[in-house]
Formats: sequence, C-alpha cells, structure tokens
Amino acid sequence: MPQPPEESAVAPSPPLAYLNKAFLDSPEARSLRILAEYLEPLYRLRRENVQDTIVFFGSARIKSRQVAQEELARYFSEFERQNRLAAEREGRPSADQLALEHDRQRALELSQYYEDARELARLLTRWADALPSRRRRFVVCSGGGPGIMEAANRGASEAGGKTIALNIHLPFEQHPNPYISEALAFEFHYFFMRKFWFAYPAKALVAFPGGFGTLDELMEILTLAQTQKLAKKILVLLYGSRYWKQVLNFNALVDWGTIAPADLELFRFADTPAEAFEMLKADLEKYFLRPAAAMEEEGAPAISRTR
Repeated sequence: MPQPPEESAVAPSPPLAYLNKAFLDSPEARSLRILAEYLEPLYRLRRENVQDTIVFFGSARIKSRQVAQEELARYFSEFERQNRLAAEREGRPSADQLALEHDRQRALELSQYYEDARELARLLTRWADALPSRRRRFVVCSGGGPGIMEAANRGASEAGGKTIALNIHLPFEQHPNPYISEALAFEFHYFFMRKFWFAYPAKALVAFPGGFGTLDELMEILTLAQTQKLAKKILVLLYGSRYWKQVLNFNALVDWGTIAPADLELFRFADTPAEAFEMLKADLEKYFLRPAAAMEEEGAPAISRTR
C-alpha cells in the first residue's frame, strides 16, 4: 500500500531587519540608531504638542538647601567629634578642620542656586501655561539628572506644567530625577543628538554655575548664536554673575581680539529668580509673542532652521 509523502520541514522565518536586535546593535546599523534619536523625540514632542523650550543647564553636584544641610551635618558630625580634642590641644582649628569648614560653607552657598533654579522654572512655567496658544510654549527642559537639572524639572512640575528631560546614557552619575513628565522623558546614547534637541527647539538658555558639561553646552549655544547658524533669536542668560565673572573672563577674550566686542551682547547676567524671569519674559514677548513675531509654525515642535 503506498505511503503518504512525508511533510517537508518548514524552516523558521528570519526576523525582519527592523526587529533584528543583533543587527540594530551592530556598527552597520549606527546610522539607523542616529536617525531614531532624531525621529523618536520628534514624534513624541509633536504628540505632546510642544512648540518650543527653555533650557536650564548647571552642575549635577549642587544639592537642594535641605539636602545640603542634612548631608553635611551627617558627614561632618563624626569628623568634628574626632578632631575636637586635637584642635583644642593645638589651640586652633586644624588645617583639615578649616578645609572642611570651607567646604561646608561653599556647599551651602551653592545650594541657593538649586533653590533659585527651582523658583525660576516655577515662574516661567506658570507664565507660559497661561499664554493663549494652541501649543505648549516655552516648556522647561533640562538634562534630566540631579542638581540644577532636578531643580528645573522640579520647579516646573510644582507649577503644574509639563517638563522635558534629555537624559544621556552613562555608566555613572546620570540617572533621571523624579520630577520629569513621563511622556517627555528622553534617553540618548549619542551626545550630538542630545545637543541637537537642546539647541533646536530652544528659545532661551539659562546657564547656572556648573563644570565641564555646563561649559560645553554653553559654548555650543554661544557659538551657534555668534556664527548665526540658527535662523532665530536665542536668549542666553548666565545666572550668578559672581560665579561666571570669576570663572570666565569674557572681557579678556575681547582684549585679546579672539571675540568681537559685539559678542558680549549675546548673553546677559541675572542674580535673582525675579530678575531672570522679568528679563526672559520681556525678551520672549518681544521676539516670539508680539504680533509681528508670533506666527506659530505649522507643526510642533518649532525646530529652528539653519542659515
């Protein structure tokens, strides 16, 4: 009796290229990953109806006033106890004691910038959310980590507004703070794509005291403004004139001829949240809200054109 033919084995289908994780993680797919870090934020910003942003930069090491006081009290209490007798024997505080006292005062001094960033973000968000606009205007945006970044997101959140975080995937330090709007929390692998999203929707930048990262972002924006690479006005505010004028001598750059005197007009200084808010509000109204300048772009976000 004839036997039925054996069924041929069916080979499993290979994964679709855009679902193939091994390929997507490979060097050959780098261009796709870069493109994804442009298109995915664009999609989400449009979905959340965000037209433009105000970016806050500053040190990740600065603590809130409450945290700074609590941490320093815990840290120094044992050290002070151990050194009290030694200091009394010498008749004066030890060098280590004086150094730690200096650190304590400096940390508490810096904590004021956290509180000021928080208050400024709150003022800006409350004002922007009341604007008669079809879209979300001047949304507070930070790098998403601790310190000044946390303060900015926190102040915007406390005002009841949306707030953006452009986080970067690092092996240390950078973890998202808890005050970010869930739909506007982004994670980047490529620094240059993160820089793109800092610069192109931004109408203003507020730079608080910070280190290498803050200086990097500040100089990036100032260079774009100086070379007129962005077809828009971008407002740059340096918060904390005492800090910035000690850390960066812009007048020396003019004296040496490496920048023009007119380049000093690319930024301004502010020292209180109220002062910074009034300066930003006046310029944002002048350049982006008055009838001659208030035409909203067809789509959100309002990505600046390059010249």
